Amino acid sequence: MAKSETHSFHAPRSHGFVRVAAATPVVHVADPAANAEEHERLIRQAGERGADLLVFPELSLSAYAIDDLHMQAALLEEVERQIARLAEVADEAGVIAVIGAPIRNGDALFNCAVVLGGGEVLGVVPKTYLPNYREYYEKRWFAPAASRSEDAVLLNGTSVDFAPGLIFEATNRPGFVFAVEICEDFWAPQPPSTRAALAGARILCNLSASNIVIGKADERALLCASQSARTLSAYVFAASGWGESTTDLAWDGQATIHELGARLAEGERFALHSHLTVADVDVDRIGLDRLRNGTFADCARLEGEAATVVPFEAGQGPGDALIRPLDRFPFVPDDAARLDQDCFEAFNIQVQGLMRRMTATGSKTLVIGVSGGLDSTQALLVACRAFDRLELPRTGILAFTMPGFATSDGTKSNAWALMKALGVTGAEIDIRPAAEQMLRDIGHPFSNGEPVHDITFENVQAGLRTDYLFRLANQNHGFVLGTGDLSELALGWCTYGVGDHMSHYNVNGGVAKTLIQHLIRWVAERGLVGEAATPTLHAILATEISPELVPAGADGAIQSTQSIVGPYALNDFFLFYISRFGLKPSKVAYLAHQVWGDAATGSWPVGLPQGERVAHDLPTIKGWLRKFLIRFFQTSQFKRSAVPNGPKVVTGGSLSPRGDWRAPSDSSARVWLDELDANTPD
Repeated sequence: MAKSETHSFHAPRSHGFVRVAAATPVVHVADPAANAEEHERLIRQAGERGADLLVFPELSLSAYAIDDLHMQAALLEEVERQIARLAEVADEAGVIAVIGAPIRNGDALFNCAVVLGGGEVLGVVPKTYLPNYREYYEKRWFAPAASRSEDAVLLNGTSVDFAPGLIFEATNRPGFVFAVEICEDFWAPQPPSTRAALAGARILCNLSASNIVIGKADERALLCASQSARTLSAYVFAASGWGESTTDLAWDGQATIHELGARLAEGERFALHSHLTVADVDVDRIGLDRLRNGTFADCARLEGEAATVVPFEAGQGPGDALIRPLDRFPFVPDDAARLDQDCFEAFNIQVQGLMRRMTATGSKTLVIGVSGGLDSTQALLVACRAFDRLELPRTGILAFTMPGFATSDGTKSNAWALMKALGVTGAEIDIRPAAEQMLRDIGHPFSNGEPVHDITFENVQAGLRTDYLFRLANQNHGFVLGTGDLSELALGWCTYGVGDHMSHYNVNGGVAKTLIQHLIRWVAERGLVGEAATPTLHAILATEISPELVPAGADGAIQSTQSIVGPYALNDFFLFYISRFGLKPSKVAYLAHQVWGDAATGSWPVGLPQGERVAHDLPTIKGWLRKFLIRFFQTSQFKRSAVPNGPKVVTGGSLSPRGDWRAPSDSSARVWLDELDANTPD
């Protein structure tokens, strides 16, 4: 795969980002020239900040709350003169600017969005729905879009498109496609932006002069979030602020930018100065989300309408700094309240999934292996909570610790301490005699005293543990509770069939490793399974992640999972963006470098130990991403094609062949590796 000559790895535009800005200018009532000066300053600021698209409030050139002054010829002529001036300014700044203005067409006046680019007016979008209730009287001055007699308007001697639903598409920036609606339009049951999205617009813009009353800001934010989620788009909202006439109303200058339901940026409300709210929206990701969403495509076929497409040439776009919130841990929010909510939901999904399986099978007994590690601890906590809610004694949970050749005293003691603190039926089965017998039977060098600790040596132990658990389940009329997590499934870090890959039901299969440690901490802090277990849970959280299948080396170092497969923090990052959105590996590397390149910047999840707050340079990220791609696409799918039942927990986070991920077991990773190498510097 040849590297693109125009590809600059560190430029957001190379990875499908478009920088958008919502402008909040100080308003000068019925003074288009003064308003144009505010516009010019903000347009130039937007250009300096690398913005591609800038959205102003409704009727921003004239001001909104000027009532019958909208009908004055002098004011309307001045508006048109200032539009011509601002078209030149936008061209100089390299910005597409969307401004609000009253525009005459024939013998009617329309409330419009005027789109400026390339030194000219690209198109004019009239408002579709005019509010004429409560404090609004727009039909006194303006005509609705449907009443227009022409689909073109003459501005400063030039005829331009004049219609609702215009689609503006960049000819030189794939995915940079936007449409415009005005204020009341998105309060309608069928907003014009819905049809625009179905016609291909990925960025939806709203010029608003919505006045402020108590609680209305939340309502507007809700509408923006829901519209961006429902239409699989980005939504840019800009409302009038300081300076509008307060004869009977007040204004807060709310500005928000949402993408796929998530808020990327929010401006200062009630500010007394002109300012911008800026964020990079991922039009590439929006396109990929639409690609995999069959409902969106079906709706476009059934409800979509032909739209006029207005081509334009976009500027160079943002430079080297990405402006958008980005979690280091996609499965673990860095916002404390959101993390608490996610843990609450994840834990209860796991618990109720297990409860339903138990009631469906009539089981009163579970069998689980407890290693003293993260995964088995989380599964045991889920089991205890499920038994409590079903009003079953925890003694029905048969927990076994099964020490092997490399089991440490620390993990074994933690396993026993946990089982005792939780009040389950604990027991120990030493698998070493059985493992030694099997190694002798197959003629393995270890049985002759040779220090050969290969994959056979490891899997003999892993397989025996699971074999014991299944037979114990038969013996006790119960079923085996699995412990393997989502991250291990992605990496194929499990012993197929007779190992930790298999169980009768697996509550952890939809939970990433990075989330599991927070779930354990969350359960411990709330005492959901009793206070007695809390000290042991904290001790387990502080333990090195290890399969403990190979004895410690001469230096005493234990087998480390992350030194083999890579840091789980990076692997979970890779997994989220590749499986959930299908992003190209070079873009995943770029995003990873943005958040992991400097430990001193950005936020970290609450409770994450300081020792885990590390940085990774780009070569390290690329190296581990290569290994992830090989494991995920080429060597591990056969394991995911045969996983036990278990609940899906996170969005896009199921690798079950019955859920989010279906793939051939004999695929090659070449196309992903080639793309990574072609577009990611070393």
